[in-house]
Amino acid sequence: MCKDSNKKPYYITTAIAYASGKPHIGNTYEAVLADAIARFKREEGYDVFFQTGTDEHGQKIEEKAAAAGITPKEFVDQAAGQIKTIWDLMNTSYDKFIRTTDPEHEEQVQKIFKKLYDQGDIYKGYYEGLYCTPCESFFTESQLVDGKCPDCGREVKPAKEEAYFFRMSKYADRLIRHINENPDFIQPVSRKNEMMNNFLLPGLQDLCVSRTTFTWGIPVTFDPRHVTYVWLDALTNYITGIGYDCDGKNSDQFSKLWPADLHLIGKDIIRFHTIYWPIFLMALNVPLPKQVFGHPWLLQGDGKMSKSKGNVLYADTLVDFFGVDAVRYFVLHEMPFDNDGIISWELMVERMNSDLANILGNLVNRTISMSNKYFEGVVRDGGTTDAFDEDLKAVVLDEVKKVSEKMEKLRVADAITSIFNIFRRSNKYIDETAPWTLAKDEASKARLETVLYNLTEAITIGASLLASFMPQTSEKILAQLNTSKRELSQMNEFGLYPSGNKVTDKPEILFARMDIKEVMEKVEAMHTAAESGKEEKEAQADDGIDIEAKPEIEYEDFGKLQFQVGEIIACEAVAKSKKLLCSQVKIGSQVKQIVSGIKAHYSPEEMVGKKVMVVVNLKPAKLAGVLSEGMLLCAEDAQGNLSLMVPEKTMPSGAEIC
Repeated sequence: MCKDSNKKPYYITTAIAYASGKPHIGNTYEAVLADAIARFKREEGYDVFFQTGTDEHGQKIEEKAAAAGITPKEFVDQAAGQIKTIWDLMNTSYDKFIRTTDPEHEEQVQKIFKKLYDQGDIYKGYYEGLYCTPCESFFTESQLVDGKCPDCGREVKPAKEEAYFFRMSKYADRLIRHINENPDFIQPVSRKNEMMNNFLLPGLQDLCVSRTTFTWGIPVTFDPRHVTYVWLDALTNYITGIGYDCDGKNSDQFSKLWPADLHLIGKDIIRFHTIYWPIFLMALNVPLPKQVFGHPWLLQGDGKMSKSKGNVLYADTLVDFFGVDAVRYFVLHEMPFDNDGIISWELMVERMNSDLANILGNLVNRTISMSNKYFEGVVRDGGTTDAFDEDLKAVVLDEVKKVSEKMEKLRVADAITSIFNIFRRSNKYIDETAPWTLAKDEASKARLETVLYNLTEAITIGASLLASFMPQTSEKILAQLNTSKRELSQMNEFGLYPSGNKVTDKPEILFARMDIKEVMEKVEAMHTAAESGKEEKEAQADDGIDIEAKPEIEYEDFGKLQFQVGEIIACEAVAKSKKLLCSQVKIGSQVKQIVSGIKAHYSPEEMVGKKVMVVVNLKPAKLAGVLSEGMLLCAEDAQGNLSLMVPEKTMPSGAEIC
């Protein structure tokens, strides 16, 4: 529930994470970014409600569960628990973690589907197109990039099935007007231009909102062969999670919080949140969210993280090396406003040493140590002043204003830079005032007191601002200074640290410097151990797979088939097909032309030179207009991956397989 009725509400959401596996650091970045914004809004006096959660239905999850030998619900329970554990590890202060398998969400999705159908926005038809299973999206030929999914780059497959569709074009003009009349609705502006020019202005196609080829989804109440397709299920979490009721019996919480102040999402799903979602809301006669921000990606140096590339970094692994707040600092500080950010072990170590250990950690440690050395830890305002003092105060108060200005525009990385400018200026102030020199002259005692007081005050303000971004570090610094967090409303004045207060006599090292060589040696050892464990696990876990048995045949039936070893001497893609390869196969003294549906698994170049097992006496047939005179034998695993069957030992082409 909302916590304080006297405060202005602020409702922020992340996209809900797809519960198909462990989230990598790029996924985790979004939760940390939302947390930083939510925490800062609380500092500004808002009654914040921060919602995150998991998207738990769909074909991909059904397939993964089957491969794991468990039910889809068991699979998503494990995955959601893992995602929530990482969000908690990263100290994200969410108020609600919604799951799309929550009964109250499923009930509302069914009501929403029926309402949209009854009012004519949803109709039954047939879908025929190109389908990407990982993204659970249909695409037209023109939308593909190099013949592959434009979102994830994977193979797509032709699909045709009965489905329900939403009439998108009915609301397109209304959405275009809304975007034009509300320039801050889609941020950054580059995302808005992309949506308008690539999708809205050329004209919207009707959207598929149900599926029949899998069962793990929310059933359509009046046609249970269909399950609700991902976006009508997933997107509605933003309203069902706060008490929306399709029958008009909305909760007080929904009435207070909606429309959402900010949907924070990755740029790859901006289309769904700025076109599909607003149109769904228009059809339901529900106000649109105030703003959708499509943040950029956090990339490895060699591109977008993916398990297939083997370049995935996970938050818990990075935390083991650097600590929670160091990882939070890195992902927030290194991500530009509208361009992709880069993460690597080398960059992490560099930031740890330069920013966290040197600029921040060393400043806090030196200041406290000097207060203990010269004044037994007592910090007093000596009442003196000079130009260095005035410049320090001016910079600190100016950076406070900049932090608020940057956060208002969601420029989180720039806000953190402003906070660290306070620490940088404080380090410079130490060099300018040279406390160690002042300590040698008793007549300069008051001046030395003032210098250390100003440093302590500047650090107090900086550490208080840091609480939204590095909450544990902020607490540690303020505890060592023996003071409480300064309220944002009090940061327009310099000099509120209580004169005569005593700092800790045992300052803690906040961040230790790291040796890049040692770190990379540990990383390499970790990768080696993980790869070894993976191979061992795969070897132990090979329990085989079961397939549906065919009717028994007589030995004479089997004897009619002729199997021989063939050598592929040439191979090329079939021009009119996305999955066929045409191979020239030498079998003894003959060469047969064989067409096989293995293009997704082998390139033509890989095929040439292979010794393969062939059914040679099949009646010739044409595939995609190309004559095929046999069949190459393959094995197929539970995920649909194919592997050519090849002789274990060297065999001549034409050798009989018996």
